[in-house]
Amino acid sequence: MNDSEARLDELQRRLTAALDRIGLGIDGLAAAGPEASGADPDRIAALEQALDEERLANAQLQERIATLKARQDEAAAGADEAAAGQKAAMAQLDRDLQRMRMANEQLRESNRALRQANAEGIGDATLVNDGLAAELEALRAAHAADRSEAEAIVAALAPMVRNQAGAPAEGDI
Repeated sequence: MNDSEARLDELQRRLTAALDRIGLGIDGLAAAGPEASGADPDRIAALEQALDEERLANAQLQERIATLKARQDEAAAGADEAAAGQKAAMAQLDRDLQRMRMANEQLRESNRALRQANAEGIGDATLVNDGLAAELEALRAAHAADRSEAEAIVAALAPMVRNQAGAPAEGDI
């Protein structure tokens, strides 16, 4: 519940209590009769009309609060759904990053073995270097693609998060 809803609830509670006290006072005056209280019948009628108007205003406030709460619940459900989707996307991104780290570790091990074989005079050094350079470039490209994908996800989600967090509800403008 946000601050404005809390204030509305407090005002509604105070208004209802005041209306109840006024209603009890009017009921007491009506039971005693206008002559016993010495009150003017026109004044009593005006007070009863004001009480009815306040009751109507109170009912309208209660309806507005119910509408605001329904909108808030709907927005919260949408935010929960979006958060679940974002969580799944982030989990997939984490799995992809772990896979890339493992591939890089395997590449380091492979490079170490190739360097050792080359040091022992086994194989053509130029071919080994060319192969390693190509594989390194492929890994760099994969890394860049993964990074771009992550940035695209963040870019796609950022406006949705801003809209959910800062947009006024319909009818509040």
